[in-house]
Amino acid sequence: MRNGNIIECSDLSVGYAGVPVLRGVNLCIKAGMFLPFVGPNGAGKTTLLRTILGLLRPLRGVVHTPFAATPPGYVAQQKSIDMLYPVSALDIVMMGCYPLMGWSGRRSAEGRRRALNLLEAFGLTEHAHKTFDELSGGMRQKVLVARALVMDPAVVVMDEPTTELDESTRRFVLHKLCAAAHDHGRTVLLVHHGLASVMALADEVCLVHKGRAELMPTDQARF
Repeated sequence: MRNGNIIECSDLSVGYAGVPVLRGVNLCIKAGMFLPFVGPNGAGKTTLLRTILGLLRPLRGVVHTPFAATPPGYVAQQKSIDMLYPVSALDIVMMGCYPLMGWSGRRSAEGRRRALNLLEAFGLTEHAHKTFDELSGGMRQKVLVARALVMDPAVVVMDEPTTELDESTRRFVLHKLCAAAHDHGRTVLLVHHGLASVMALADEVCLVHKGRAELMPTDQARF
């Protein structure tokens, strides 16, 4: 890919069972962007991100990503995974290491070190050995974000990472994700419903509205 782009979508149509939700999507996403995908409920934000991730096959067009060589960090909507983890917060974060580092020996020791460092950064050290069900909603979301970041991925994709969080935790998560882009050069894509909370963090957003998706300056986005 050219011009510093890490993800490109060309003439992309996405949807389900052959029925398009979005048509004619052309996006050039540069490495290191903090890019919220904004728009009304049901507009197709999650569908577009799932297609970029490769979880859905495009109905038309092409998506170019680096994911075959460097897998992304991914956080799905919390409500879809709450009950899947009867294990500790530390174990959940370490799960993010397994695709690249394996399950045993020195690799697991390195994964544990990375996971503990991130739990400390997220203020969760004292909760490391609690099960997922024992954590508050805000703590659970922090754990899932830490899992997505644990292998220092080039791209992090978040589906509504601040839904149902209190305002303080919402700000904390958004600022951590913004810092992952601005301070560490990661590309961060996230589904986000509101504009007000990202106005000071993102120069651009991807507006998903009325069957279209396009990049635009944050202060010009309306829906």
